[in-house]
Amino acid sequence: MNIYHISAECYPVAKVGGLGDVVGALPKYLNKLGHNARVVIPAYRNAFFEKTTYETVHHGKLKLGHFIFPYSVLKVSGHEFNYELYQIAIPELFDRPNIYSYEDDTERFLSFQIAFLNWLVETNQYPDILHCHDHHTGLIPFMVQHCYNYQNLRQTPTIITIHNGQYQGWFGHDKLHYIPSFDLYNIGYLEWGGNINCLASGIKCAWKVTTVSPSYLDEISNRANGLENLLRWERPKSMGILNGIDVDVWNTKTDPLLQANYSIKDFKKGKAKNKAYLCEQFNLDPSKPLFTFIGRLVNEKGADLLPHICSMALNQHPQEICILMLGSGDSNVERELEGLKNFYHGYYNTYIGYNEKLAHILYAGADFLLMPSRVEPCGLNQMYALRYGSIPIVRRTGGLRDTVLDMGDGGFGICHNEASVSDVCHAITRAVDLYHNSSAFDAIRKEIQLIDHSWDRVAEEYVSVYQSLKK
Repeated sequence: MNIYHISAECYPVAKVGGLGDVVGALPKYLNKLGHNARVVIPAYRNAFFEKTTYETVHHGKLKLGHFIFPYSVLKVSGHEFNYELYQIAIPELFDRPNIYSYEDDTERFLSFQIAFLNWLVETNQYPDILHCHDHHTGLIPFMVQHCYNYQNLRQTPTIITIHNGQYQGWFGHDKLHYIPSFDLYNIGYLEWGGNINCLASGIKCAWKVTTVSPSYLDEISNRANGLENLLRWERPKSMGILNGIDVDVWNTKTDPLLQANYSIKDFKKGKAKNKAYLCEQFNLDPSKPLFTFIGRLVNEKGADLLPHICSMALNQHPQEICILMLGSGDSNVERELEGLKNFYHGYYNTYIGYNEKLAHILYAGADFLLMPSRVEPCGLNQMYALRYGSIPIVRRTGGLRDTVLDMGDGGFGICHNEASVSDVCHAITRAVDLYHNSSAFDAIRKEIQLIDHSWDRVAEEYVSVYQSLKK
């Protein structure tokens, strides 16, 4: 099958979160199964763009309301992605370094979707599947079905995967004229809650809706920032497929970012070397259990709780634990986390920002990973931690519920029910007790490295979905 994945992100080209990791990995594993999966994202003016060689495969013009924008379809060359990667260049809208957070994001991502469909029509392409990811590509299923320009693609099956249902791509009716011409009788397919809602439109019009974990599908049917009734109505065509991780990238034996590589046979020695490096760099005690948080410092991740969690845990276990935080986001949280360094010298430190190399070393060197998420559609960090032998401490929500079973229930992680300071600190106390039970601690660390969260299994599930739509 010929499959296009259309997305705002794709690792390692442009990534903010898990969306980029998924789109950067799934196509490779689909191709391993004998299909032809391709990825299309915008051409951001970032570091990857500046150092990459491209082949221009198409030039065209798109109409956005009263504006005309030239666009080019660029095929990435000189990189081994194991799939074809295309970037659509619309200079006036995407010649900027960041992916999101511009005032004209509506115009940017709508123009990207129009340019993509124009390219297919103008080059007489008829893919077997159009796989859209999140609201940034959520209008493609509508446009394929209802816009006059794209009637040749009307029989092309479309799928939308919801990576995070809290963000929906709302805009007002004053921008309705940006969308290529269609019969206004069908405007209901675009509307939800008094606005044009890109994610809602994708859910209504796509042939299939998937979420990135089974539990998240259940959760958003009851809590989805206003889309609950729609998701319940569309439940018959919806399914949750748990994300995987790229085990070629996340491989302790070959990961070039680690200070010391290791296998299941010598993991204690390898993890100790990575931990020693971290403790030397950040002035921590390697003999103490090392807790870490890796990710965006935003409310969804429970980041506002982290300063209080750290101070309470360090007070409850004085000179018994070490904490190292890696992330960026809310400036108040950043400031509070930085301020704690003044009080817990030698047992606490932070790195404010994004550092891929440090993240890999943390997964390898830390003993425990904190994920007190309020919302976690799938979560990949806990899978990386498991793969690298670090025990996740997670709230039972979304994909965390699907991937981490509490050690008290015969599992291998430490789970808590609420996103609260007290619940997390109680979990940390359980972790400290486990750390001092060396035989149980090492047994769990060995066990979790053998859990299979690879994309091979996930890709087969998606192929089954694609094939069901082609019958």
